[in-house]
Amino acid sequence: MDSISNMIISIKNGGKAGKETVVLPYSKLKNAIALCLQKEGYISSVAKKAKKGQPVLELGLIYNGKAPKITEVERVSKLSRRVYFGMKDINTVRNGSGLLVLSTPKGILSGREARKEQVGGEALFKMW
Repeated sequence: MDSISNMIISIKNGGKAGKETVVLPYSKLKNAIALCLQKEGYISSVAKKAKKGQPVLELGLIYNGKAPKITEVERVSKLSRRVYFGMKDINTVRNGSGLLVLSTPKGILSGREARKEQVGGEALFKMW
């Protein structure tokens, strides 16, 4: 299975279930994505912890009233089909109310940061 897909679906499902935090297996890529989401205001906290001797990532979720901040996610690049955007191809998601996360030469960046840094890269997923 695709670990990034599992991560974003777990975050979405945790929000819909009303959970305060979501616990995921740790990896450097997931940690970088979580820090990007925290910087953009989609999750409240990121913590690396150990559970039964294995490292895990604990993410705090954000709610608007009782509704979760993250309502939908869409994987853009998949294991079978990679999608790359140049700097000029990066557009807003849902008229600016969403987020595009890219893997660039400068690390994991949101679409807005990638345009500011003037880099393109592999589009990982969209979130709103």
